[in-house]
Amino acid sequence: MSEITPIVLLIHFLTLIHFLHANSQFHDQEQAVLLRLKQHWQNPLSLEQWTPSNSSHCTWPGVVCTDNYITQLILDNKNISGTIPPFLSDLKNLTFLNFSNNNIIGKFPVAVHNLSKLEILDLSQNYIVGTIPDDIDCLARLSYLNLYANNFSGNIPAAIGLLPELRTLRLYDNQFNGTFPPEIGNLSKLEELSMAHNGFSPSRLHSSFTQLKKLKMLWISGANLIGEIPKMIGEMVALEHLDLSSNKLTGNIPGSLFMLMNLRVLWLYKNKLSGEIPRVVEALNLTSVDLSVNNLTGTIPFDFGKLDKLSGLSLFSNQLSGEIPESIGRLPALKDFKLFSNNLSGSIPPDLGRYSALERFEVCSNRLTGKLPEYLCHGGTLRGVVAFDNKIGGELPKSLENCSSLLVVRMSNNAFFGNIPVGLWTALNLQQLMISDNLFTGELPNEVSTSLSRLEISNNKFSGSISIEGSSWRNLVVFNASNNQFTGTIPLELTDLPNLTVLLLDKNQLTGALPPNIFSLKSLNILNLSQNQLSGEIPEKFGFLTDLAKLDLSDNQFSGKIPPQLGSLKLVFLNLSSNNLMGKIPTEYEDVAYATSFLNNPGLCTRRSSLYLKVCNSRPHKSSKTSTQFLALILSTLFAAFLLALLFAFIMIRVHRKRNHRLDSEWKFINFHKLNFTESNIVSGLKESNLIGSGGSGKVYRVAANGFGDVAVKRISNNRNSDQKLEKEFLAEIEILGTIRHLNIVKLLCCISNDNSKLLVYEYMEKRSLDQWVHSERKAKSASASVNHGELATVSAVAGSLGYIAPEYAQTVRVNEKIDVYSFGVVLLELTTGKAANYGDEDTCLAKWAWRHMQEGKPIVDVLDEEVKEPCYVDEMRDVFKLGVFCTSMLPSERPNMKEVVQILLGRNRRWVCGRKNMRHA
Repeated sequence: MSEITPIVLLIHFLTLIHFLHANSQFHDQEQAVLLRLKQHWQNPLSLEQWTPSNSSHCTWPGVVCTDNYITQLILDNKNISGTIPPFLSDLKNLTFLNFSNNNIIGKFPVAVHNLSKLEILDLSQNYIVGTIPDDIDCLARLSYLNLYANNFSGNIPAAIGLLPELRTLRLYDNQFNGTFPPEIGNLSKLEELSMAHNGFSPSRLHSSFTQLKKLKMLWISGANLIGEIPKMIGEMVALEHLDLSSNKLTGNIPGSLFMLMNLRVLWLYKNKLSGEIPRVVEALNLTSVDLSVNNLTGTIPFDFGKLDKLSGLSLFSNQLSGEIPESIGRLPALKDFKLFSNNLSGSIPPDLGRYSALERFEVCSNRLTGKLPEYLCHGGTLRGVVAFDNKIGGELPKSLENCSSLLVVRMSNNAFFGNIPVGLWTALNLQQLMISDNLFTGELPNEVSTSLSRLEISNNKFSGSISIEGSSWRNLVVFNASNNQFTGTIPLELTDLPNLTVLLLDKNQLTGALPPNIFSLKSLNILNLSQNQLSGEIPEKFGFLTDLAKLDLSDNQFSGKIPPQLGSLKLVFLNLSSNNLMGKIPTEYEDVAYATSFLNNPGLCTRRSSLYLKVCNSRPHKSSKTSTQFLALILSTLFAAFLLALLFAFIMIRVHRKRNHRLDSEWKFINFHKLNFTESNIVSGLKESNLIGSGGSGKVYRVAANGFGDVAVKRISNNRNSDQKLEKEFLAEIEILGTIRHLNIVKLLCCISNDNSKLLVYEYMEKRSLDQWVHSERKAKSASASVNHGELATVSAVAGSLGYIAPEYAQTVRVNEKIDVYSFGVVLLELTTGKAANYGDEDTCLAKWAWRHMQEGKPIVDVLDEEVKEPCYVDEMRDVFKLGVFCTSMLPSERPNMKEVVQILLGRNRRWVCGRKNMRHA
């Protein structure tokens, strides 16, 4: 034995030497792979410490070794660009690979296929394209697969259901446009399944998914799901988070859902679910329930009052009726309470806010009665009270008096009365106080919250003087106090508000002169002081209000001359009627657009006889018997001549028509501007070679007008079957476009008509048509925009730009900022969808179509213009689309102003409104 022992030792020694040598060699090979990776990615700064040295590469950032072999490569957020090279597969011992949040491009890396020991693979937040490999099951040990926020497309392969160890599968925020396999239901160890925000072809939620007994999170929102929720979903006993929102799911909500004891989050909003909410609720761990924007009916279950852990309840935009269970008001964890836009009635639970730190209270657009709960701000965290459009009455609760957390109070159109608590006016963070259309009384305070930007108190019974002290009002943007009982003068301090854009004090009892420095309101867009008892002269410095678009001083006692400086303003609406003004009106307003702006001012005159005012005399008139007789003689002669001429013209027309029906009758020429061309210049240019487009009722020509340049001529041809209808449309377009003076609306120069044709002559916009730039000349059309009063359904036959004008314009015939915002919103929708403003049938347009798309819960990404849609811009395009829908709300009060639009586009404003925005379209 003693002779064998040295031999055995030698063998062991040689074996050890060989092993150490092999291990050292493999160690060097792994280091070489890392250095090649660094070079392949062009030596990013994040890997600058990857350099050969005496220290082992196992100490390099992002590298983890086990027994001197690389087992983990963690390179997330390293600003790596490029592809994952095939030689990565040489790191055969990898179990953990993380390349998330980089700039990785190319397809699913082939190198990964050979990493048979891989357990965790994270390629999320990159730019990888193509499909998931059909042989993904070669990674048999994989327990975590994260591919979210890439550009994967196609189908999810059935082989993914052959990964027996898989516990987490994240595929959300990609571009999958195929299907997902039922084999996913075979992943018995799966705990998280996230496939949200993809454009799958319409797919049902496979019943096989209910076999996932260990699944805790199921997130498939915005994925084009259709059909019903499987009734066996209650068998997924481990489920904690279920989000199937923003799909097209139909049918009832399975009662078994509310029996899942581990369920914490249930989000089914923006679907087409119907029926009643299940009555029996045993899922007592629920913290958030959102069933909003569906077609749910019936009442709110009383069992919701058992959900002691519930912090958020959103049931808005359904058809729920009945009363709100009182027990909900006693839930101890409730923070968000959103039930707006339903048919709920009865009183609001009186204990709401008493036992929980309520943050959002939104019950607008219901039929609620009674009073507001006394304890709404008892917890001191209330951010908003949104209760407009109800029948709530009584005085405001005292808890609102010391509620410094409040941002928004919107309670318009109710039956509230009494005084506003002093502390509410001055709530530290209050930004919007909107309480119009109630029965509030009392006086305005001298001071308000320094954060207040919007104060709307119109149609109430406030009285006393408007008194402003200090600088607390300086951030006010909108002040609407119309139709109250205010007296006294307009305070001088009101002109020190630098951000004020809207000032409405009409229908009060204000007296005295205008503040002399009213011109200091440089941001003012709308000023309405009509129906008061104001007097004095209109200040000359009104001309300094360069942003003013609408001015109404009618029904007052203003006197003196209209200052010529007023003519420098680019007003879209002006009303100085029913005052004591005298002298000539400014030249700029001697236009049919302002024909009714100066009525009932006996002392005013104009140089144009077409306006509803007397013509100014250029020299004194001496009355005498001789001159009177002479004038009578002249008038008699002219009248007789006129009758003869009329008779002659009648005979000639009859003869002309009988002789030649084919010839056009005499053209009638009505101009709205000073022109140096005649009807013959226009008519002679109506040739096929000048045709630039056609519409529902005629053609559009580009005509060279003598000495004026090119004009656009829309020709509307008559026929016996539609003469009366087209006549109304023609008159409607003239009535509107002939009176509009707006920087962004093309000028109607004149109209020319005879028995056979009607011509509208517009300024020709060379390379300046918005439609041309947005739609790349996909179709030629005129740039006009008009509305046919009382016959909106037939507008498309005349209005070349149907879809741009807000619906309320048909009733008011007044252009204001909210109408501009509507038009701008339509442009945003055109830019994001590539569709024209009049997209749709005769009963709809692009704005209504977009709103319906959102109401139906369809993915916004589906309607974005494919010609400009890039993956890196989809989020921004989606936000602009939403803003377009926001701007085109049917109610003008629901639209933002242009300053807010700009802030939203710049990403500086995420305006807090009623829920996800209470957009109501007809």
